[in-house]
Amino acid sequence: MSTPARSRGFTRVELESFRDAEVPDLLPLEGAGAVPVLLLFVGINPGLWTAATQTHFAHPANRFYPALLEAGILERGVDPAAGMTMEDRQHLRSRGIGITNLVRRATARADELSAAELRQGGERLRATVRRVRPRVVAVAGVTAYRSAFGVRHASVGEQPEPFEGARLWVVPNPSGLNAHETVATLARAYAEPARAAGVLPPLA
Repeated sequence: MSTPARSRGFTRVELESFRDAEVPDLLPLEGAGAVPVLLLFVGINPGLWTAATQTHFAHPANRFYPALLEAGILERGVDPAAGMTMEDRQHLRSRGIGITNLVRRATARADELSAAELRQGGERLRATVRRVRPRVVAVAGVTAYRSAFGVRHASVGEQPEPFEGARLWVVPNPSGLNAHETVATLARAYAEPARAAGVLPPLA
């Protein structure tokens, strides 16, 4: 297992300079031999640290990658706060994992987004899913999911209707601001759609 790079820090001024920046989706590379997306994780929008490092879920307090590692979805550790390496990105792709966001622009907090932006992001996600054709989509954040798709009473877990041909889960937000969750509870929540997608083996 390779040693993660040391995480760097940013000043508040440095981070603010990345407001409204965009972060590319992490999806399969084009060409022969590309591994298809089995499980597409969907964040709400990039935070400023994510925009600064061009790495999804990059804030040091975010539990996304520790939860994926504990669940067995990833087989090696990732230090996203320093910025993903090409080897990190390839490891996710080789496991059939993709990452996108409902809204592209970076903000300090998700509550800075308007309801209209979330609805537009929902339509963009539909187009991405039609193009990428993952087996399973997992949206991280029930409140954002409700706003984006107008499903006022949606709850965490598998949703009753497929999403552009994919099975759909709403999973807890891994942000450090979500005090109700731990790495262990997030790992259990993320393992469920990963098993449905074939990233993890089914329970015995």
